[in-house]
Amino acid sequence: MFANSQLGGDPEMLSQVRAGGIELLAAPSMTLSTLVPLSGLPSIGFAFQSYDQVWAAMDGGVGGIVRDAIARTGVVPLKKVWDNGFRQITSSSSRQLNSVDDLKGFKIRVPVTALLTSLFSGLGALPSSISYSELYSALQTHIVEGQENPLAQVSTGKLYEVQKYCALSNHCWSGYWILGNRLAMAALPPDLLELINAAFDAAAVKERADLVEMDRSLQAELTEKGMTFNTPDPVQFRAALVKAGFYTQWQKTYGADAWAALEKYTGKLT
Repeated sequence: MFANSQLGGDPEMLSQVRAGGIELLAAPSMTLSTLVPLSGLPSIGFAFQSYDQVWAAMDGGVGGIVRDAIARTGVVPLKKVWDNGFRQITSSSSRQLNSVDDLKGFKIRVPVTALLTSLFSGLGALPSSISYSELYSALQTHIVEGQENPLAQVSTGKLYEVQKYCALSNHCWSGYWILGNRLAMAALPPDLLELINAAFDAAAVKERADLVEMDRSLQAELTEKGMTFNTPDPVQFRAALVKAGFYTQWQKTYGADAWAALEKYTGKLT
């Protein structure tokens, strides 16, 4: 096992698992969306309102659509996706985010993904794509005023040292897909392949529960470290995105069938 990006950043490791340099990879769905656009479908802004909706979709029709799309790129996705968490917005001491108006002109770091750039542009913010390894210094030097990530990344990246506020926006959900190199997986005897799938799927269920508990404890820990939390009303943000044409744009991008599969779990978005 190689942790802490010892084998490179997420995009580099994704290339390596396709080429065979890495045999198994836990790939963030946001990074994966640069190769497999449909993997961004479950991360549509303000689509899911609860984990019940997320896991029904990802263990059901939406997960099936994404897995099929991933498999067409030459890697083998295991069945159950792992949780990366709902994403939250942090900001510096100069701005607390409570409403859509507070995001107007807000300089925010986002991953290198069209989906999140579109989301925050639709809310009137000024998104900048910056790698996670450069995020701390970008916040410290005020190149950007804030960022968005699950609380686990806020904690491990020590972003609480350069951010004062955290808006529990739950603006989108993201996960990790366990990907196998096709040749490495095909070389395994059927009984071992079945064992790998069963073990990783069982671990995925436990990891999902662990992350929910960790999120609860992290809010208390980050509060002790000086962060202030607030919970904006998601209805106003979704209304702003409807007005900006965000959902219509991504419905066209993903296609009517994939969009209908998502709305089966989320309700109407457009």
